[in-house]
Amino acid sequence: MIRKEIQFILDSLPETELQKIYWSIKIIQKEYVYKEKLIEKGVIISDIFDGATEIINRWDKIFTLNISDDIKESIYYNQYRWHIFSYEVQDCLKAHEARNAFNTENKDELYVMYQNSPSVLLYSKAKAIVAEDFDSQQDIYIFDRNFTWTYINTHEDMCGPYFYKVK
Repeated sequence: MIRKEIQFILDSLPETELQKIYWSIKIIQKEYVYKEKLIEKGVIISDIFDGATEIINRWDKIFTLNISDDIKESIYYNQYRWHIFSYEVQDCLKAHEARNAFNTENKDELYVMYQNSPSVLLYSKAKAIVAEDFDSQQDIYIFDRNFTWTYINTHEDMCGPYFYKVK
């Protein structure tokens, strides 16, 4: 029934409007494929409604513990948290080394957040997840529930991915 309604709407629109719809549908499809691949691996994805702000603030505190507010401001940390790595303020692994480090970590339960999003996801039964699973995601921050390491995939081809482990 829905397909017929959608097809009716599409048939009534001029080609110029269909371009807009095409890109919206591509985004929806990309997200669907991403989540389906995780679900096929047995991952359970849950929204964290209570405590998301605290988790985000804890990420900020733990992974930038040694970075002053002045330095954060100078590297535009509020624009992208991952600037602590791209500006080389925080020592980390990059590119293939970052992927390898992520792939060897225990990933039973993970927190997942995106830049400029107030929500946090919990990925349970995530042991089969590998770095390549996040290649389609932009400005995504993945970290263990104990906040001992974080893996970031950015929207910039020349930046990241990054892996940082608390010492």
